[in-house]
Amino acid sequence: MDISGSGALVVGGASGLGEATSRRLAEQGANLVIADINAEQGQKVAEELGARFVQVDVREEEQVQAAVDAAAEADGGLRVAITCAGTGWAQKTANSKGPHPLQPFEIIIAINLIGTFNVLRLAAAKMIPNEPNADGERGVLVNTASVAAYDGQIGQVAYSASKGGVVGMTLPVARDLAQYGIRVNTIAPGLFDTQLLAALPEEARESLGKTIPFPPRLGRPSEYALLAEQIIINPMLNGETIRLDGAIRMAPR
Repeated sequence: MDISGSGALVVGGASGLGEATSRRLAEQGANLVIADINAEQGQKVAEELGARFVQVDVREEEQVQAAVDAAAEADGGLRVAITCAGTGWAQKTANSKGPHPLQPFEIIIAINLIGTFNVLRLAAAKMIPNEPNADGERGVLVNTASVAAYDGQIGQVAYSASKGGVVGMTLPVARDLAQYGIRVNTIAPGLFDTQLLAALPEEARESLGKTIPFPPRLGRPSEYALLAEQIIINPMLNGETIRLDGAIRMAPR
């Protein structure tokens, strides 16, 4: 799939991995729509990149549909949709004080898993009427999971369950959409230098980076964006979850 001139949507595209991806796609000439829950930051990034911004809570069908519709206004329609929106929660399943409360578990599943599916289903429906390119492709969908889907740590039950769900639906969604020439892949990042880790002291960040076999540092959001680009342009990448983690396997804590 050619990026230049293609209608592209990055959900969660105003910060972290999503912002880096927005910048990468804009550099490659995409007709870009950035969707994010943070209107101030989203508008700022969109203006800088010459993109459009739509405020979106991924749990809300009408808001996601509005972003998808905006991206589909590009010549040739919506061709690329990347979902980076997500959040976390740290709490054990149960401890001496009682069980994990149900509401935060439900919220994490709603944002990370159901929200991702919300984007997938609505973006795919908008891609199906596209004219296929020379390879028969009509669109590419990229999700964001985490190594926590495989190596969930103590206190990560909600986050790991949500990201494991994203991994689990990647292949069946790719199979669902194969007849339309729409590819579906997922990136599972390891430890990346995003806002989540930015609050840590530099010594702690360096220590975390050294736990990665190679390269022994935190991942850069630009490296996530580079892989997203490679997924878009490589027509044989389909139905796959790719760990982007420097060969780390997370310890229990």
